[in-house]
Amino acid sequence: MTGVPGLLAPARLLVNPAVLEVGARVIGLDLSIVSTGYALPDGTTGRIKTRTGDRDRRLVIIRDRVAELIAEHRPDLAVLEDMPTRMKATAVKAIGRVHGAVNTALLDADVPYAYVPPATLKKYATDNGNAPKEDMAAAAFLAAGVQFSDDPKGDRCDAWWLRASGHDAYGVPLFELPAAQRERLAKVAWPDLTPQRYVLGFGQ
Repeated sequence: MTGVPGLLAPARLLVNPAVLEVGARVIGLDLSIVSTGYALPDGTTGRIKTRTGDRDRRLVIIRDRVAELIAEHRPDLAVLEDMPTRMKATAVKAIGRVHGAVNTALLDADVPYAYVPPATLKKYATDNGNAPKEDMAAAAFLAAGVQFSDDPKGDRCDAWWLRASGHDAYGVPLFELPAAQRERLAKVAWPDLTPQRYVLGFGQ
């Protein structure tokens, strides 16, 4: 792994300084039909697991659980891992349906969201766009001393990095990383959080 956390460079990714004066509440979501990883605003991580026998109801299970997390933790931003550019057609169909279900839950709750491509997330975390899950976990430990149990495919770890990327992009990083890694996030289309934070009662 080449991405060892270093000195924190001046933020160049800040979208709107005013909206984050009292801190952001960001949720990270690594979507999967089998095991969706999530990272809550307080840094807690978990998984939404479904069973093959539930068939299409798995979409309802994921959507409803995400809706519950949103209602309980009231995030003003969700950061989702985008679909990889190279996937089998069957996998694209399955993950696309999950994205649609979760997007509906976010839209219903007026929570803005951003998509971070997998390679961008890996470059942000490790400076390697092809980093395996072991390197992502090692980078999280180096950056913040965080470890993940019950995370065989790195769902919770990826969600944790997605949450971290949201904080970093808006100028309130949770830990130090080399400037070159942080600048990877400039490729992401980050939404304006001002309307959402007004609805949630911040800055009034």
